[in-house]
Order: sequence, then structure tokens, then C-alpha cells
Amino acid sequence: MPKLTIDDKTVEVPDGTSLLMAARQADIYIPTLCHHPDQEVKANCRMCLVEVDGARLLQAACAAPAADGMVVHTTSDKVRRARNTVLELIIAHHPLNCLYCHRHGRCELQTVAHNLNFIRHPRFPQTVRDDEIDLSSPSIMRDPSKCIVCGRCELVCTSVQTVHALAKEGRGFDTVYKAVFGKPLGETVCINCGQCVQVCPVDAINVHDDSSKVWDAIGSPDKHVIAQVAPATRITIAEALGEAPGTVSTGRLVTALKTIGVDTVFDTDVTADLTIMEEGTELINRLTNGGVLPMITSCCPGWVKFCETFYPELLPHLSSCKSPQGMFGALIKTFYSDKLDKAPDDVYSLSVMPCTAKKFEAGRPELGRDGRPDIDGVVTVQELANMIQSSGITFSSLPETDFDDPFGLGTGAGEIFGATGGVMEAALRTVYEVVTGTPLENIDFVDCRGFAGVKEASVQMGDMTVKVAIAHGLGNARSLMEAVKRGEADYQFIEIMACPGGCIGGGGNPLKDWNKMDHRFDAVYETDTSLPLRKSHEDPAVQALYEQFLGEPNSHKAHELLHTTYQDRSALLD
Repeated sequence: MPKLTIDDKTVEVPDGTSLLMAARQADIYIPTLCHHPDQEVKANCRMCLVEVDGARLLQAACAAPAADGMVVHTTSDKVRRARNTVLELIIAHHPLNCLYCHRHGRCELQTVAHNLNFIRHPRFPQTVRDDEIDLSSPSIMRDPSKCIVCGRCELVCTSVQTVHALAKEGRGFDTVYKAVFGKPLGETVCINCGQCVQVCPVDAINVHDDSSKVWDAIGSPDKHVIAQVAPATRITIAEALGEAPGTVSTGRLVTALKTIGVDTVFDTDVTADLTIMEEGTELINRLTNGGVLPMITSCCPGWVKFCETFYPELLPHLSSCKSPQGMFGALIKTFYSDKLDKAPDDVYSLSVMPCTAKKFEAGRPELGRDGRPDIDGVVTVQELANMIQSSGITFSSLPETDFDDPFGLGTGAGEIFGATGGVMEAALRTVYEVVTGTPLENIDFVDCRGFAGVKEASVQMGDMTVKVAIAHGLGNARSLMEAVKRGEADYQFIEIMACPGGCIGGGGNPLKDWNKMDHRFDAVYETDTSLPLRKSHEDPAVQALYEQFLGEPNSHKAHELLHTTYQDRSALLD
């Protein structure tokens, strides 16, 4: 336990602790821009420079280890002048359009400039890159002129997600992180997960905002706007509006959507339950009829595009089920528009999602019919929070409103889709009872839970042992897929979520660090246990759908509306 002095405060920290973490333990502010709590040390930005007695040069606090007897100064004249110069140089290359920037008030560069508060007369001329904003991706917007070259986006894309869609280009002033080979982002191997959005400290990378299109639909007298609300959305929307992480706000979220003008609000938990019915039946058919195993979940569009791009030879392993969003879109444009006695074009199908990849998925030609998309618009949690704020709504004081019939509140099994392992646990709750004909004594499959990169479980179903695996984050998924390719993955069923933590870690959520993820994760399972029904096959809305419209799971009608095909996208690697 090294004992050191920082700004006249004595601090004792575990061996290997950086000076930055030691200072934070002592409640001493050191500015940072490239540092991120979920990433390895980069020491790119040099904002965290400190002076150490006996050292000739200033040290980057994020990279310098604390040592016993060390004396550190974080506000000496030498440090202030160095930080001032670094900050001035960054700002000289950065647009000053803060008032209409997406990250205004949440920008880390803005926060550092405010906290240091010593730039009054900038010494360097303002010279901003003139690169155009890249809107080629339906999910992610890039503005290279705002890039501060911190390296966070490239690190998460390369090291965590193993996608390699971003790279560092240029030298000196021209250095910038951008899409590989100079291509627009939408023409690269980007899988639209939005993890780069989550780590960018400024507005160089952000969600491709579609809220103006939604406002147009809400304002149109000819459109009946129907919103579906994803499970994770009710876990993170209150956090996006300033409440504590893990605050569940289902009823207030419905009220907010109605207040801004949405006509009907449905619960995507219902089609999560429907996904389990279709996917579970498909799994049983594969197990009993010699189908391709292991079967792999297909409800995460980021993962699906990753598989299409990097592992097209494994596409037969994917379940043919659409995602819950895709299933709901098909039902809204067929079953429910008929109930409303409206043409599909007069119904605006809106998804409220924690996921940026859902924007890409909505545009897939497989998710539509007769040249018409099933999902007309997708807004993320970040976008919806902005829409609520701009409407003058005080979210914290809203009353609770129930979802609309016939697709009201789903089951706890649908709710846990929001966390890594949730899809698997929901499937096991239903498949076990269908296969054995016996109610589960304990429906909590705790082996499926937690943040381990790859989890395994084994479930005895009568005479059959079903081995399953769960991965979140595409680096972990890649390891699992390599094992499948080598024939070493002795599983019957695999769940994969592209984003670390699952949907509660999706790119469209409020910006996260792992200190907040436990709160979100706990809220998912607390919601599950609070619901009256916790198994997908007990969902009355799903039962009614089969009775009135679909017939039975995996029927011809179900395959027509609820199942899909995939594309080989490996040409993107060329």
C-alpha cells in the first residue's frame, strides 16, 4: 500500500494504482479527456499532467503509478501552464458551435474548459477541419471536425468489439479517427452497435438523430402513430433525464409518449415473449429432427450483421426468428392496422429502443413487404429524452399510465431480454416446461446471469441434457464463433448480444460506465420478479395472437410474418 502526498494530502492506495486514481480517491480533481473508466490507459490527451518531485518532466497521471513517498503537485504553475497550452491547442482545432451541439451540457471538453476556467485570451488562431459530416450510416453520425484524437472510439471498436471499422489517419494537425480506408461509415464493416457513441467525449460520434421525422409523423393528421417500447428503455430513460441509474419508469414513459402526441403505446415485452415461443419451438424442432446446432439467437441486429460480415458460413446456425422489434413491426402493419381499419401507410410504426443498430435493422428489406417497411422510425433513449425535454415535460412528476391493449404489459421473461443472459433464461423457462410437461420448481436460471464475458450452463430436460452458452460484447462472441467453427463448441443453444451488458449497455442509452451497469442490471431482474407472469408461454396477449391470427408457433402464417433470412456481407471485408 504505497503512501504518497498529493497537494499536501496524504493518500494510501493499493500497489499499481495510477496517480489519477489516487487523486480521485483523495477527492482531488485532475482533468482528463482520453481516459475512460471502461478502457485501458492511452495517455493521448495530456490533460492529466502533474508534477512529481524529483522528476524532470511532467507526468501523465493516468499512466504514472503511485509510489511510496511520492510527492505530487496537481496545480503548480508548471502544471497550469502545460494544461493551459494543451487545452488551448485542442480548442483551437475544435468548432465552437456549442449552443446547437448534440452534446451541449454533456460534453467532456466543455466540462474540462469550465473546470479549469483559465482561458480568457486564446493565443492560437481557430483552425477547424473542414471534413463533411458523415451521415451514411442510419445509426451513427460522424463529425470529423470535432474529433479531439483521444482514441476512445477506435479502442472500443477494435479491442472490445473486434470490428475494426475505425482507424487513426493523418499526422500532426491532420490526425483524426475516421472510418477505415477513407470510406463513409455506412460502407464499412461497422455493425452499428454504437459503442463508439458511448465513449466519445465530444460530439465527433453520435446517434444518427431521427427525431425530426418522428415529430413530422406525430404532427400529421393522416398518421396514427404507434410506439413499441423495448424492455431496456424503461430501465434507462429516467437516468437519461437525470434520475438515478436503475430507476424503472414504465408507466411514466407511457405517459410521456402519450403527452408528446403518440396515439398508441405497446410493450415490446409482448413480442419478446412471442420470440421465445417461435425460437423455442424452432430449437425443439432442431433438437428432435437433426437440425443445425448449436442454434444461435437472432434478436440482436448488431450481432446479426457481425455474423453476416465475419462469419457468413455460420448463418445456418442463426435462428430464423426476427427480433422482437421486427415481429412487432410486422404485426402493427398487418394484424393491428386491420383492427384499426387503416391502410398500413396510414399507420406510423415507431420503435423506442436502447439500440442504435435497430435503426439499421428497420431498413433491412427483409423486414417489410410490398416495398413497405414494417418499422417507419426508430428513436433511441437519448433521442426520446431530448424529445421529452424539448416538450417541456417534467418527467419526474408524470403519473403512471398503462400500455394499450391488446399488447399491454408482457411477462418477466420478456423483460429480462434487456440484460445479457436474459434471452437464454427466458427461453429455458418455456422450453423446459414444453419439453417436460412439468412446471419448473425454480424459474430463476442464475447461471445465465452476470457480466462474465462468456457464461455456460447445463439444463436437464427429461432425458435430454441441453448445454447453453451466453456471450456479450463482440470480442467474446468472436471467441465463441471460432470455437463453433473448429467444432469445439459442445452446445445446443447460444445467446449473443453485441453490446457489453446486453441491451442495457446499448449505444442509444445514456452514456455509461460499469459503475452504473450493476444498477441497470438489478433493475431488470427486480422488474421481472415484480410482474404477475414470468413465463413467455403464459402471456395472454401472445396466446390470443395464436388463437386469433397466427395459429400455432412456427405455423405457415408465423413464418411469413415473424421469421426472416440473412445476407452474406463478407464482401465488406474486401
